[in-house]
Amino acid sequence: MTTATRRYDGIGVETGDDAAFDDIASLRRAVDERIDQLLSGSPHDQLTRAMRSSALSAGKRMRPLLLMLVARDLGCNSPALIDVACAVELVHAASLILDDLPCMDDASLRRGKPAIHIQYGEDVAILASVALLSRAFGVLSQAQDIAPATRARLVATLAQTVGDQGLVRGQFEELHGGARSPEAIATTNELKTGLLLGVAVDMACIVCHADEQVAQQLRAFALAAGQAFQIKDDFLDGAGNDSAVTGKDTGKDVGKATLINTLGRDEAQRRLAACLVEADRCLSAAVGAHGRTRRFVSGLFAKEGKGKRFTPELAKARELHPGAQLAELRLS
Repeated sequence: MTTATRRYDGIGVETGDDAAFDDIASLRRAVDERIDQLLSGSPHDQLTRAMRSSALSAGKRMRPLLLMLVARDLGCNSPALIDVACAVELVHAASLILDDLPCMDDASLRRGKPAIHIQYGEDVAILASVALLSRAFGVLSQAQDIAPATRARLVATLAQTVGDQGLVRGQFEELHGGARSPEAIATTNELKTGLLLGVAVDMACIVCHADEQVAQQLRAFALAAGQAFQIKDDFLDGAGNDSAVTGKDTGKDVGKATLINTLGRDEAQRRLAACLVEADRCLSAAVGAHGRTRRFVSGLFAKEGKGKRFTPELAKARELHPGAQLAELRLS
């Protein structure tokens, strides 16, 4: 019987599934090694150091791992997947630099270390973010073992995710949205978190030439998972959580329009449980109940520091909310 959880930088995998743990650890090392190669440069160059500090700092590498695991579950092992996955992670790293700036979320801690603008200054941080975005699209446009038409589609998909209807729009709405309804908050959560998870599975489907029905199920999974991660992140921001455990500043959401602040902790917890049920249902429909991706995602919601659970286990969530659907998130 499984009695413990092995962890790899925030990813929990039951000890009874060592093969899954080792597979994830191996993929994580491959991602870090490739990013290290892609961002090689003079160790004395401050811009390069800032880019590397952001992209190679401790983290789950959730998005590139999700992309590669979905592709594997869809039967694809193209050597190009690693570069496609790294492009998504570089975009994520760039977005974190911008999120932390004083004019944005004004955060001083990221992944247990001083934010990039604290380490290198705001000017270098902004330039490093732009350079990471540029590098991401360069890597994607030159990915080997992918037909030119497919590469063009990948570039267009990632560009749409970053732009004024994607990550940028989500950050804008959070900064300037003011008091908002639960529906509007859920939309912002989708733009800030769900879309980058969605582009990871979308790009896996593009490389694997998956059929549209599978792609739709994976997009629905990413939407639900993105909502769950954002609500979980809001819980981590709450009073009583230790920055030494969470790896970032806490208390930054005071006065902000979040589902917890708008609806209360109990309702936010219920919606988190509903998101997990929906995400699991859609993922299982797309890649099967026993796929690598499902085990990986389950591990992301394993116990977080000091034995605290921020969400019920999927089985408990189903028991409490057997009819829960993502649509509940849109209810006021």
